[in-house]
Amino acid sequence: MSECRRPRVYVDERERGSGVPEALAELGAAVIYTMAGVGDYIVSDRVAIERKTMHDLAESLFDGRLFDQARRLTEYYEIPVLLIEGDLTRLEEYTSRGQQIRLALAALALDYGIRILWSLNQRETARIIYNLACREQYGSRRSVVVHRKPRLDKLWMQQLYVVQSLPGVGPKLAERLLEKFGSIEAICRASIVELERVLGYERAQRVYRVLHTPYRSPGKPDT
Repeated sequence: MSECRRPRVYVDERERGSGVPEALAELGAAVIYTMAGVGDYIVSDRVAIERKTMHDLAESLFDGRLFDQARRLTEYYEIPVLLIEGDLTRLEEYTSRGQQIRLALAALALDYGIRILWSLNQRETARIIYNLACREQYGSRRSVVVHRKPRLDKLWMQQLYVVQSLPGVGPKLAERLLEKFGSIEAICRASIVELERVLGYERAQRVYRVLHTPYRSPGKPDT
């Protein structure tokens, strides 16, 4: 492989603050934040990486997001990668349905062609992503292409897409929220108790916080 000077890694904005982009920058990567739409880390025109902690993995499987994310990765990238951060031997500490998760991972590999990689922590995750970027950009001389969000021709598709951007909300829950409240505006006006009836306590707390916390720019100093 050719000498790796400074590979570019496009990072989805949702990964800001996870610790991985900072570790990538320390390794020498040029970190470029973007609203990727598909994938968390893009290292070439054919390789995109979806990063999940063990908790994220369990939650996204049971709320319906995991297979939707896998489908979109395979639609837009030739080599889709799922990078799971954590110790597989401790899976049962995160969920009582560990066997279902293992079967789901087998399905992702066999039915979707997802490459599954493992890391123990954020720094190891960054090292893997850095090496993939070097391999693609300097070894295979691939360009970096961020495939944006899919074309959404119908209004209902756009509404589902917006609601799915809320934390912990996959396609099924997005549809349930819209059917329950009738519109995105009504979801935003819903009380935390009303959201809890659809989302459960913890997810409702997170969604309510995103919808109602005043925005503060990352570069704005505390007052």
